[in-house]
Amino acid sequence: MGKIIALANQKGGVGKTTTTINLAASLATLEKTALVVDADPQANASSGLGVDIQQVDSSLYECIVNKTDIRDAIYTTDIEGLDIIPSHIDLVGAEIEMLNMSNREKLIRNLLAPVKEEYDYILIDCSPSLGLITVNALTAADSVIIPVQCEYFALEGISKLLNTIRIIKQKLNPTLEIEGFLLTMYDSRLRLANQIYDEVKRHFQELVFKTVIQRNVKLSEAPSHGLPAILYDADSTGSKNHLALAKEIISKNK
Repeated sequence: MGKIIALANQKGGVGKTTTTINLAASLATLEKTALVVDADPQANASSGLGVDIQQVDSSLYECIVNKTDIRDAIYTTDIEGLDIIPSHIDLVGAEIEMLNMSNREKLIRNLLAPVKEEYDYILIDCSPSLGLITVNALTAADSVIIPVQCEYFALEGISKLLNTIRIIKQKLNPTLEIEGFLLTMYDSRLRLANQIYDEVKRHFQELVFKTVIQRNVKLSEAPSHGLPAILYDADSTGSKNHLALAKEIISKNK
């Protein structure tokens, strides 16, 4: 039974895409089949997994707007068991085109239905907004991972996201759960990072992942090579952190 997990936070730069790429690669390394759905018009998850956006014929945009078969938009990656549905800058305009479509909040859920059983995990990388595409991703998802950056304004905006999740639970997707809050860009030497960690833990308790994603140079470098950290440098802290996160999610979902 496939599980769809959206990675969402309308705050930019919190590590959503980095987490999506590296968590998916780690799940595949642990012999789970994974599909990344790049629902961000910036298409960073696509390029970070080695997809040449210029060479893509069918992306999520074509599936939503032109009703292209979802299977035509699935591309393989360098990691066995890890596939991706890439994004395209055109996705920016898709929200406007979707306004006139029936069941517009459930388009991505309906798109993924035929392939849901073929993967152990489907990870949706959301854009840093709470627009219609993100609403679609949360309506399609079984659960949501919320990356939280260990920096001063970390908790700002989370209440807005939680409010959106609550509305989606009420109106569109009653089974949506919070998979967990994931602390990213953590630097144990900084007192502030430890304060943020304690604050998030105090607020959300059991919902906070035990695994913390530390600041790591290799993790930042890997996407420019079109590789997840596990292929770029398997011994890096970033690679080990995401592998630990993957193990935590697998054991949680047994």
